[in-house]
Amino acid sequence: MADAFQEQDRFDPPLRRLIAVVLLGGIMGILDGSVVAVGVDTLATGFHTSLSTIGWVSTGYLLALTVAIPITTWAVDRFGARRLWLAALVAFLAASLASGLAWNIASLIVFRVAQGLAAGVLDPLVLTLLARAAGPRRAGRVMGLMGMVLSTGPVLGLIVGGVVLANFSWRWMFLINLPIGIVALVGAARAIPPDPPRTAQRPARLDIVGVALIGPGFAAVVLGLTQAAERTTVAAWQVLIPLAAAVALLAGYGLHALRAPSPRRTPPLIDLRLFANPGFAASVAIMTLVGLTMFANLFVLPLYYQQQHGRGTLASGLLVAPFAVAAVIAMPLSGRLSDRLGARALVRGGAVVTALGELAFTRVGGHTSEVWPALAAFVVGAGLSFVGAPTMGSLYRTLPPASVPQGSSVLYILNQLGAAIGIAVVTLILTTVGPGDGDGTAGFHGVYWFALVTVAVILTASAFLPRRTASPPTAATAPAPTTATAPSTATAPAPTQPATGPTSEETALPSR
Repeated sequence: MADAFQEQDRFDPPLRRLIAVVLLGGIMGILDGSVVAVGVDTLATGFHTSLSTIGWVSTGYLLALTVAIPITTWAVDRFGARRLWLAALVAFLAASLASGLAWNIASLIVFRVAQGLAAGVLDPLVLTLLARAAGPRRAGRVMGLMGMVLSTGPVLGLIVGGVVLANFSWRWMFLINLPIGIVALVGAARAIPPDPPRTAQRPARLDIVGVALIGPGFAAVVLGLTQAAERTTVAAWQVLIPLAAAVALLAGYGLHALRAPSPRRTPPLIDLRLFANPGFAASVAIMTLVGLTMFANLFVLPLYYQQQHGRGTLASGLLVAPFAVAAVIAMPLSGRLSDRLGARALVRGGAVVTALGELAFTRVGGHTSEVWPALAAFVVGAGLSFVGAPTMGSLYRTLPPASVPQGSSVLYILNQLGAAIGIAVVTLILTTVGPGDGDGTAGFHGVYWFALVTVAVILTASAFLPRRTASPPTAATAPAPTTATAPSTATAPAPTQPATGPTSEETALPSR
């Protein structure tokens, strides 16, 4: 029996190929967002328009992505994960080509919206495909690889963006997706197994009311936070109106989703009863805070190098690389350990390590050697890696197979919101606290104290995670062997524009 379980735990060649092609497809949006964020000034000059107008190149993408994510849950059931993945890849590549050929700013914004819609399907599908392929016993290791991509993608995008803009036209910010996407598309057509045959039962109808409420509701939240970051205040109608609309729309969705089920009623797009599971609720909350903390760090650290040490965009991106290096080392290790030990202890240890790194950042000043913030970035990256991968693995162990697509959508939406909240709060801190001392370091210190508080909340929420991995699941409970982010899309923040929230918000990603 033990030998059988060891055999199930191995990554056989078909699974390795599937993981590789899915992560390759998933990283495109993250890289693209980072490169675009770096190229704000270049686009403004090329199109002879204002930075606020250029901000909609990122904001339109982000809003479209947020609207599309919830629909993916229904679309997986209706069309199948493999078909949907291939179609979304083709749509993303077509939109990337169109963006690279855009003739004015209006056409570029329209094509970026189309790109965001495709990315909103791809992002949660990454988690769905990987979770189903790995099963509960290998979820931690696979989520470790996924987390490695989510963490390194934004930093790599900053570096790639600096290289592209230094040597090529702005159009290559989008055209660079084409060779990556073609390889991912061909590989996916070969590596992703066919969708299982459809049963005689008709697929669930699309929850039109839910689509009209939840997608625009979350998009309104992101828009409000984007405007808050751009205007460095929440007391503006451009912020308050979207946030008020978001409250009304999401409250309406809550009432709609929690109505008593009936045979005639279409199932809700996302079943809010998932949150009755303490493990699922804690996992989603922690990943939201991970998105907030990660992108707060990735947003402020390049600014520190630029403003306090006079570094350029490319150099500041390279100096943030220790964060990504730590993720490359720690994410796979933490994922593997979580499959054996469970999530709770690892998340607690990772939160403590992250707190130590954030505390070190509060002591960094304008005359500090660049070695020390680089070491602190490595510590924070390693600590968050031991929070993110075990938490994602734990989330998929708490869900029944049929709920995996819904869990992926919830995770990506809230991770995206966490990143948006983090960037908005960081911008407010930098603009309100930053001028408080002579050398301008008070704002940076304020950001890292804020990150410390967030890590303390993660430490508290970890008490609700499973203590150890459950016993091997039976055939009735294990996810079907077919196929996250945040963050998110997360994509990477624009390091040169601390007050232009719309431009920076695309970092939320999981961030691409």
